Amino acid sequence: MSYEEGYRSYHAVDLEARTHAASPLELVLVLIDGLLEELARARGHMTSKRFAEKGESIEKCINILNGLSSALDFDNGGEVVTNLARLYDYCAYRLYQASVDMDAAGLDEVVSLLETIRGGWVGVRDKHAGAA
Repeated sequence: MSYEEGYRSYHAVDLEARTHAASPLELVLVLIDGLLEELARARGHMTSKRFAEKGESIEKCINILNGLSSALDFDNGGEVVTNLARLYDYCAYRLYQASVDMDAAGLDEVVSLLETIRGGWVGVRDKHAGAA
């Protein structure tokens, strides 16, 4: 087994363990963390001109963003949920453009936005943990 295969196997087991007992809020954080990790890989592929791998990474990122957006509660979330969905859509659009243009700065913009979003979700989690 190569180092990369071993890492993938470890990562899959770790991810399964983290998601098995996670609350919906914790799952959002796991997805965002995975998205940020994949964005780092996409950036590495982009700067190393590994075009096929970059495309696969960007596709994974856009799929995660679409999953995050589709999990939003539009019926009960109000304006916050609508704005978050727009932000996820904007991130997906920027990733597509960054991929086409080979623009690492576009990836960095999305990383910055996602780190801010993640901070908001952490705040919600901590608020609920304090209320429990």
